[in-house]
Amino acid sequence: MFARSLALALVFLVGWVIFARPSSGSLRPAHYVVKPHDTLWTIASRYYGGDPREGVWKIQERNHLSGAIIRVGERLVMP
Repeated sequence: MFARSLALALVFLVGWVIFARPSSGSLRPAHYVVKPHDTLWTIASRYYGGDPREGVWKIQERNHLSGAIIRVGERLVMP
């Protein structure tokens, strides 16, 4: 009985080690370099599906932007 429980625990432990994955929070954030004629709206439209207003807001919050002004060459962290 003890051997069966120990074997089951060992199988569970080996399975957990094989299939465990790091969380997505450990990934490095993606960056975007602003190109000529880019706006927050066009960047959000490209990277977020549906209504880009939420994407614009996320980009502004993540990069601590007080408005919608971005400059060519500026490096934005994408949320």
